[in-house]
Amino acid sequence: MKSLVCDKWVLPSELKVGELPTPSPGPKEVLIKIKACGVNFPDVLIVQGLYQFKPSFPFSPGGEISGIVESIGEDVKHLKVGQEVVSMIGWGGMAEYVVANKNVVFPKPPGMPHTLASAFLMVYGTSYHGLKDRAKLKKGETLLVLGASGGVGLAAVELGKLMGAKVIAAASTSEKLEVCKKYGADEVINYTTENLKDRIKELTDGKGADVVYDPVGGEFSEQALRATAWKGRFLVIGFAAGEIPKIPLNLALLKGCDIVGVFWGSFAQRNPNGLMQNTMQLIQWYQSGDIKPHIHGTYTLDKAPNAIMALMNREVSGKVVIEL
Repeated sequence: MKSLVCDKWVLPSELKVGELPTPSPGPKEVLIKIKACGVNFPDVLIVQGLYQFKPSFPFSPGGEISGIVESIGEDVKHLKVGQEVVSMIGWGGMAEYVVANKNVVFPKPPGMPHTLASAFLMVYGTSYHGLKDRAKLKKGETLLVLGASGGVGLAAVELGKLMGAKVIAAASTSEKLEVCKKYGADEVINYTTENLKDRIKELTDGKGADVVYDPVGGEFSEQALRATAWKGRFLVIGFAAGEIPKIPLNLALLKGCDIVGVFWGSFAQRNPNGLMQNTMQLIQWYQSGDIKPHIHGTYTLDKAPNAIMALMNREVSGKVVIEL
């Protein structure tokens, strides 16, 4: 099958399209013909050997797909051949076919185009798990989102507003912040031209943010933590800036705040019932028009390295998608 092949640790720009064997499903697995694959920040890391998981060579990146069930294992009862589905697979999505465990394959919402469906589960699943299960965000609280125009960031802006929070979006350009406003941000901060800590305090009348959503890391994490409210919750989502910050733990003591890790992939494996409940709620919100992924651009498979590099270079608002 035609695939984007990673056979050694490389920069995304060095990946090439080639052939990999078409997989066969085991008893608890589903073979999916891929129609679209969402690009996410783990794709930037996994081909360089920098992600938590290191697949065996050769493999294809791409952990979020939408497609059609080609065949099923004997223990798969909730799906049928020909059904349109979405799935989180870790890697293997930038290819014509992929095998997925039955527990991470869901019926595609009726009427949702494959391009949108492939850009849905990871960003909304991560953000909803973080805000609902880990931060326990309450109506009327203030939510600060760093890297707010990125995939998970924009989903957090949208969900935070839907959940009743006052949302402050922080990003690096005025163009990115305009996108955040369209997705519900009440206030915005350009952290390349404004002092992040001071602006957070100003926008919260000195109280600070109740919840900080940080998928960026780097130099702005500590500034945001210093502007967290008493009993605030600082969500550690990821490190798109490339630097894992070293946080002075006395800040957690002084503010009585929680520093909370958010690892949606592990949550999905450990709590399939919770994953199903969250996913069904997100699908319901999509069907009612309350949420909708922002697609920055689409690419063919042979241009997939360009798509991953665009994400790596922080040129993307929302999501980019590989269409097959």
